Amino acid sequence: MTGTKFAILGGGAWGLALAKLLSENGHGVKVWEYNPEYVALLRDTHANPFLLKGITLPDAIFFSHAFDKVLTPETEHLIFAVPSQFLRQAVRSAAPYLCALPRLKSIINVAKGIEENTLQRMSEVLSEELPDCQKALVICLSGPSHAEEVARKIPTAVVLAGSDDELLESLQPLFSNAYFRAYRAPDLIGVEVGGAVKNIIAIAAGIIDGLGFGDNTKGALLTRGLVEIRRLGIALGAMPETFLGLSGVGDLFTTAASQHSRNRFVGYELGQGKKLNAILASMQAVAEGVATTRSVHALALKLGVEMPITAQVHAVLFDDKQPLQAMTELMTRSLKSE
Repeated sequence: MTGTKFAILGGGAWGLALAKLLSENGHGVKVWEYNPEYVALLRDTHANPFLLKGITLPDAIFFSHAFDKVLTPETEHLIFAVPSQFLRQAVRSAAPYLCALPRLKSIINVAKGIEENTLQRMSEVLSEELPDCQKALVICLSGPSHAEEVARKIPTAVVLAGSDDELLESLQPLFSNAYFRAYRAPDLIGVEVGGAVKNIIAIAAGIIDGLGFGDNTKGALLTRGLVEIRRLGIALGAMPETFLGLSGVGDLFTTAASQHSRNRFVGYELGQGKKLNAILASMQAVAEGVATTRSVHALALKLGVEMPITAQVHAVLFDDKQPLQAMTELMTRSLKSE
């Protein structure tokens, strides 16, 4: 296989969808997956119906459970596609092999979340754990991009964010094709905050649907949810205009409205009266918004940022508050200007 050489750490739905995209764009792709049963399934069938139903992956993609088989000297671009709360451990596990990548040009994170305990963004986690010589390579890919649709070649637009515009510009054509378009942006903080916090609002959107409310309610939620995302982002140093872009309003709308959204699913089941532990136990994939709600709520309190929707979602998830009560409290808060 000619073309650029990518290594993807994480064989979940999004990692597999990106592997398919990049392979079909003519690049060499190797995927590390922690679950050996999934690796065997992918090697034998080039499919994982548990994560991407009805999708067959290109034969050229290589799958392994061993880091040294995936992180090889010819690797040019490394993608971390593990859930946000497992990113730090994944970097630490891969660390012994990272220094032996002489051709490495970028380290791309696609997980969306804020780490619990440290309250750090994903790029901050990477920068803490990576060798000094690789810290400047960190960027993120975000935006409204459900893996199920990308794998089916549904037109999708994303944003690559980082401080090195030349690097971002060089990456755009590697990802882009007739159904997948990559923009670039300098605001790494804003893109990461938008990608993380929209999962919390998506849980709230699911709760609204589960309770049987309507379009008026959803419109209000998304509008005020975007206000919360923007508030937190600005407090962390983000550019306000970022939240009107793909990683802000675009990702928020998509995640809150889609049947593919795991976070919306969690909220819907909560609105239907089910308990969080039972909902999570029924799922094959990770709903990152659950852990992110805990960390963002703590970060908002630490920074003194008002995030009432986030606070109510936190109470429903972790304090066993009834969803209808949470909704009522949001609607009856003291009145104020928009």
